[in-house]
Amino acid sequence: MTTRRNLSKLIAALSLVTLLGAGCGGPSAAQIAASKPVSLVVWRVFDSDDVIQPVMAAYQKIHPNVSFEYRELRSDEFKNELLRALAEGNGPDIFSVNNAWIGEYQSLMTPLPSSLKIPYSEVRGTIKKETIYTVKEQPTISLRSLKTDFIDVVATDVLRPFQENTKAPVTDRIFGLPLAVDNLALYYNKDLLNAAGFPEPPKTWTQFQEQTTKLTRIGTGGEILQSGAALGTSKNVERASDILSLLMMQNGTQMTDERGVATFANANQERQIVGLDAVNFYTDFANPTKQVYSWNAKQPNSFDAFTAGKTAFFFGYSYHAPLIRAGAPKLPFAIATVPQIEGGKNVNYANYWIETVSKASENPDFAWDFIQFAASAEQVPAYLTAARKPPARRALINSQMQDEDLSIFASQLLTAKSWYKGKNASVAEGALLDLINAVLLAEDGNKAMQEAQNKVNQTL
Repeated sequence: MTTRRNLSKLIAALSLVTLLGAGCGGPSAAQIAASKPVSLVVWRVFDSDDVIQPVMAAYQKIHPNVSFEYRELRSDEFKNELLRALAEGNGPDIFSVNNAWIGEYQSLMTPLPSSLKIPYSEVRGTIKKETIYTVKEQPTISLRSLKTDFIDVVATDVLRPFQENTKAPVTDRIFGLPLAVDNLALYYNKDLLNAAGFPEPPKTWTQFQEQTTKLTRIGTGGEILQSGAALGTSKNVERASDILSLLMMQNGTQMTDERGVATFANANQERQIVGLDAVNFYTDFANPTKQVYSWNAKQPNSFDAFTAGKTAFFFGYSYHAPLIRAGAPKLPFAIATVPQIEGGKNVNYANYWIETVSKASENPDFAWDFIQFAASAEQVPAYLTAARKPPARRALINSQMQDEDLSIFASQLLTAKSWYKGKNASVAEGALLDLINAVLLAEDGNKAMQEAQNKVNQTL
C-alpha cells in the first residue's frame, strides 16, 4: 500500500528527475530544494482550518512548494490519536500540545534548532525576469527574544532542558511556541447582581465571599435554590484543578522547586502549609456549615448552571464566551477579572496550547519555519482575530483592550502563571481533585496534601 508519505517522496523524485533533465548542466542544488514539494501535516485542537488558513496562505506565497494537510481534533481524542499515528508512521509534522502536557510529550518533540536552512525562489528583473534560487540559513528566535517578545509564562513553560546526546551538555531549548494564551476570568450574571444591589462584580476574594453569601438562596429543606458561586467541589466545577491552582499561587504557595519537583504541600518558613489554606478556602463554598455555602455535589455542571441562570458566578476561559452565547443567547452575562487577595500580589492562571514539531517529521526545518512565521507579530493577528483569542505576544495586548470579550483576558496576561505538572498532567489534575474530595470529607488535610504532592512527583 502506498502511504501518504511514500506518495510525497514519489512526487518529489519525479520532480527531481524532471528538473535534472532541464537546461544545460541541470538545475542548481538551491533550485532543486526550492522546487521540491513539501507537505506539512498539521494537527491542532479547537480551531477549524479556516481559522489558520490565512496564515497558511501567506506562507505559501513565500514558499509555493509547500502544501498543508490540516486536521482538527477534539482535545479528548488528541492523545490517543497522536500516539497511534506516530506509532504507525503517519503522524503529523506539526501538532498542538497544552502547556501542561509539555513534560509528557517532550520525548516526541524536536526542539527549535539555533538556525534553519530554508530554500527560496525569487523573481528578479523588470524587462527580463529571472527566477533566482537560494538556500538561506536563518537564525531562529533567541531565548532573549522569547523572554522579551512573549509574556512571561511562555518562557516558563516552553523552555525545557535538552541533551543532544550523552556527551553533550544539558541546555535550555524552546520546545514550542503559542499563537495565543488563555487565562481564567470571572463570568457573572448581571441580572442577579443587579437584583442583589451589587453595581460591580467583586475585585477581591473578601468581596467575592460577601456577594456570594447574599446571592445564594437556600430552601427550607436545605436545597440550593440559587447559587451565588459554582465553586467548592471537584467533578461538577469546570476546570476545578485550575481554580485551585490559582488560589494556591495567589496565596503564595510554592507549587514546585527549581527542578520542577512539586512542593505545594511543604511548609513555609513560618511552618505554615499555605497551600492547605487555599484548599480550605475553595471547599468552604461546598461546606454547609460555612456562611459562604453555595454549591454541592448535587448541582449540575457549573457551566450548565450558569447558562441556565442558576448561579451568579462562573470561572471560565475566553473560549467559554461563545459557548455561553450559543447555549443561552438571552443570558445577560459579563466578564470581570479574577478576584485577587486584598493587598497581595496579582496572580492569574494561564491555560493555553503551543505548536511544536514532531521528532518524526521529515521536514523539521520547514515545520519550525512555519511555526515561527505563524507566531510572528506580523502574521498572528490574523489568527487571533479569526479565533477570538488573547495574544501571547506582549506587543499585541493593547490591541485587544477595547474588545468586549477579550479585554479582560488581555489585561490579565502579564500576571498569568502556570506550574509544571510533571510528565502526566492528568495525574496532577486528578491529584488536586482528590485533594478537594478529601478535605470535603473532613480527612486529615496535611496528609491529603502530602498524598497529592506525592502523586504528582511520581510522574517525574
